[in-house]
Amino acid sequence: MKRLIWILWPSFVVAGIAEAVFFTLIDPQELYLFGEPVQYSRAATYSIGFFAFWALCAASSAFTCFLQTGSRELNRCTPPQA
Repeated sequence: MKRLIWILWPSFVVAGIAEAVFFTLIDPQELYLFGEPVQYSRAATYSIGFFAFWALCAASSAFTCFLQTGSRELNRCTPPQA
């Protein structure tokens, strides 16, 4: 549970900052998705953007936590070799 909090809380904060910077520079009504203009409302675009930023930041934080684990912790669930 502690590791999940280590991943989700910082990624939430960074996603909020990333969304604020992104949507300060870009108008949500001028976005294109696969060559077509986005047809969602501004609030829906902000929400989808936030969750996309959050998922990306959470993946980055999870990868960092994975890289910080030691070999003993990774191999403790591995059955012994015959």
